[in-house]
Amino acid sequence: MLAKKISLPNLCLAVVTATVLTGFFSSAQEPDSTKQTAEKSRAAVHVVHVNGPINPLIAEYVSDGIEAAQDDNAAALVIELDTPGGLMESTRIITKAILASEVPVIMYVSPQGARAASAGVFITYACHVAAMAPSTNIGAAHPVGLGGEGADSSNTMMEKVTNDAVAQIKAVAEKRGRNVQWAEEAVRKSVSITEKEALQMRVIDLITPTLDSLLIAINNREVEVVNRKVKLTTAGAKIIRHDMNWRHKLLDKISDPNIAYIFMLLGIYGLFFELSNPGAILPGVLGGIFLILAFYSLQTLPVNWAGVALILFAIVLFILEVKVTSYGILSIGGVVAMFLGSIMLFSKPVNVFDPVIAVSLRVIIIATLATAGFFAFALGMAFKAHRQQVTTGKEGMIGEIGTAFTNLNPATGGKIQVHGEIWQAKSSDAIRKGEQVKVVAVNGMEIKVEKISKA
Repeated sequence: MLAKKISLPNLCLAVVTATVLTGFFSSAQEPDSTKQTAEKSRAAVHVVHVNGPINPLIAEYVSDGIEAAQDDNAAALVIELDTPGGLMESTRIITKAILASEVPVIMYVSPQGARAASAGVFITYACHVAAMAPSTNIGAAHPVGLGGEGADSSNTMMEKVTNDAVAQIKAVAEKRGRNVQWAEEAVRKSVSITEKEALQMRVIDLITPTLDSLLIAINNREVEVVNRKVKLTTAGAKIIRHDMNWRHKLLDKISDPNIAYIFMLLGIYGLFFELSNPGAILPGVLGGIFLILAFYSLQTLPVNWAGVALILFAIVLFILEVKVTSYGILSIGGVVAMFLGSIMLFSKPVNVFDPVIAVSLRVIIIATLATAGFFAFALGMAFKAHRQQVTTGKEGMIGEIGTAFTNLNPATGGKIQVHGEIWQAKSSDAIRKGEQVKVVAVNGMEIKVEKISKA
């Protein structure tokens, strides 16, 4: 009976109403889920920024960036590069990490005016895609030995290192399909080219003014990573920047050769002060901290330990000048040893692509003169102290003027007053109470005096 009372129009109306209500409630929740799904499916591009010499800290920073991009399953990792060169071993670490990366690595030499010199050429060639901003340059990748090439053995070593570098960059160039001949010339002849020439010579893949335009330009490009091909999905990608944290920034600053050199000298000074004045504590603590920081910096730099030995020998000569009368000979030897040691400090042969690992000559001159001046001042103060009359102890009493506190006679003596103190005194002459006397000798607790008039 109830089914008969429900008409067809009413049934249709109920169905339509239920459909509309269902659609309304489902649409009320759909935007959030759709937005979350779109956000998850949106590609991410990680970016690291390298500005300065290539050293072990930069190698660690770039390698960590590649690992983070792989862990996040990113679409690509972009290296924004501006470098004058750096250490060969650090460069190898970066290129190996790029070649083994499961995420495409994009080189972008930027901003305008930047360069990918020496070590930067190797890193650029290793990347899956290479791009440069306008008004940039690349090249000059010849290995350099800071110690010079005067000896035949040095020339032989330089030739071996150069041939090894050529073989490395040729292998990478063939793998990435880039200009092999120019790569060899960049290593052997230190040739350098602009971004337009690099594009014409197949050294790079494209020129783009900004990072956004780069991501749009390489979208849908196919690259090979670890024996498999992937298609880049970078247009409109979410950019995640991996800036250096405070630890990286701090260690990068103290890895500067000039800072390492200054820390080493400050550490030596601090320990010298502590040993000269035991118990001062503060100089010793600061000296220890500076030396530890210097040792960290030195282990990240190409140190020539002969230079370190010369600097330490110079400090020893300066200390001996204070202790031994050499009429300045030890000081002159110390200045010469410190200057030569400072010049040689970062001169380990054939270990860099560009001579950027060195102490500034201005810093060396200032530090050498300051050290020589400090020890000359210390020497002068010590000499002056030796010439001054003794003012304390038994010797300090001789020559002092006092007053007869009682009558003094040669047989029994008497008492005198010197600096407010009463002393038992003897004299070869008779002296009346109140007369002024002069101390001529001290024997235990008794002093010998004479009249001022007789003196």
